[in-house]
Formats: sequence, C-alpha cells, structure tokens
Amino acid sequence: MKHIRTLLCGLVAATFAVGAAFADTYPSKPVKILVPYAPGGATDIVARLLADRLREALGQSFVVDNKQGAFGILAIEEMARSKPDGYTLMVGNVSTNAITPVIYSKKFKIDYQKDVVAVARLAVIPAVVVSTTAGGFDAKTLGDLIAYAKANPGKLRYTSAGVGSYPHFDMAVFAKKAGFEAVHVPTKAGAAGMINDLITGDVQTAFINAASSLGVVKSGDLRPLAVITKTRMKEYPDVPTMTELGFAGVGTFNWQGLFAPAGTPKEVLATLHKAVAEALAHPAMVEAFQKQIITADPSKSPEDAQAWLASEIELWRKTVAEANVSLE
Repeated sequence: MKHIRTLLCGLVAATFAVGAAFADTYPSKPVKILVPYAPGGATDIVARLLADRLREALGQSFVVDNKQGAFGILAIEEMARSKPDGYTLMVGNVSTNAITPVIYSKKFKIDYQKDVVAVARLAVIPAVVVSTTAGGFDAKTLGDLIAYAKANPGKLRYTSAGVGSYPHFDMAVFAKKAGFEAVHVPTKAGAAGMINDLITGDVQTAFINAASSLGVVKSGDLRPLAVITKTRMKEYPDVPTMTELGFAGVGTFNWQGLFAPAGTPKEVLATLHKAVAEALAHPAMVEAFQKQIITADPSKSPEDAQAWLASEIELWRKTVAEANVSLE
C-alpha cells in the first residue's frame, strides 16, 4: 500500500510539473513590441504587420507601443531594462539600432552592445530622393536639384527623421559629393513628420524610405528624383538609381530588426526567431510587404542576427568617422 501511495504521489507531482511547463510555455501572456517612432512610418508598418502574424502563429497578442523620442534611446532603454523574458521586444531600424548607439553612446544609461540582443533581421526598404511640388518648386531631376542648390546657396532645405538619422547622413554626404550646401531641418515625428514638412513646402527635399513615401508620390505631392537600389524600381521605372547618376555608394538601405533585452533565454529567442521566419515567408505577409515596397530579409538564426548587428554597428562607426557630419 505504501508503495502504491508513493507511486500515486509521484504521478500527481509529475502531472503538476507537466502542467506548469505547459503554462510557462512562451508566450503565455501578451507581448509588447516597442517602436521608436510615431505611427505611420516604415518601422511602425513593419512592426504592426509582424505583430499580426506572430499573434496568429503563437496564439498571444503582440501589442505595438509607439515610444518615439531621443533618437530611439527612450524605446531602446525601456526594452533593455525590462525583464529578459521575451515579453518586451522592440522593432528598430538602421538609424535607431546602429547609428544612434555609435553617435549618441554617451546619452545612453545602458551599455547598448551588452544590454541589447538582436532576435532577427526582418526586412530592408529602399530609399528615394524626393522633392516637393509645393510652392512652385520645380526640380524634376536630381540634376535640377543640384543646380538649384548651387544657384541658391543656403536656400535648399532638407528634412530627416532626426539629427544623426540615416536620411541626415545620406543628404549630408550627397551634398558634399555634389558640391552644394543645404540646410538641415530635422523633424521629431519620424517619416510622417518628414512627409508633412515636404508636402507643405517647409522643406524641398529628403532621402526617405519608399514604404512611407509611395502614397504621396503617387498623389503628386512629392516627386521621385533617384532611387537607392541596385537596379531601377518597378514602381518607378523611369527614375534612375543614384549609381546611374554618378553617385554610387550614396544612400542607405534601411533595414528593420527585432530586438530583445540581453539575458533573454535562448529557448525564447529561438521560438521568436522561428515564428518570425515563418511570418516573413507567409503569403499574406509577402503580399503586404510588396504593397509597401518592403523586402523580407530574415537572418538564419538568433546567433546570425547578433553577428549581423555587431557588423552593422562597426560599419556605421567607420561611416560616421569618415562622413564628419555635424550633429549640432
């Protein structure tokens, strides 16, 4: 009898252990995804599309929380300081998660490279050099833009998602190579703010991602002058690449990535990476990306993603040193 009682107790304990394991299977509660920009920009678009697919794949809510400001530092630090359990993540881009850690390292209250891990590379988005059509601004080609800037020193105004963002670097480098001066007018409202300032004519030009600008280009409010792609875009077959126009190497491919706090269990990172890879390959996601001119570019593993992030930071460390762009 004693043996049977012991056996029954063991079975009960095992049952509770299995139940607890299933209860703790990730994710067992809603997951927050921080986005370091206001709603409507490319990073926000990618995050929301991904959240929808992850919810369907993993059976839990993935809620996007927009936390813009401080060059992405606010979102990064909130994510990095959260419990490393996979329930607070971040979707960031090349500006917030590769450039900001380089040029604003002293503003961080965390050690970015020790406290943040890349879960997965997600996608790349081509950029476009655009000009406004407001106020009679009549630059129809990149050559027209350069000619205007040279004929009107200090009058060409360009916008970006913030000081030190990739559109800031891209235009500053382009201006130096083309031999003109331009006034930088950054916005605090991300791509949506850039588009608003262009449409109103407060600024005349910008490097901006194609995902955010497609609609206003089609409406005629903005005019595409050049694309930052290896070959011409099917959406703009008559718009030349920067390389065709003699500016090879000018312009950034805007990538998007998923990030988590360092110390997040490997099993959780593996679960997320697998779900992300499946989400990016899903026909509905592929179609949604195509409509937004976004190309999925998943990493092979969490380890591959981490190596990629490290290489991007090193690349931008060199780029920043060579560009010598004013951050005032």
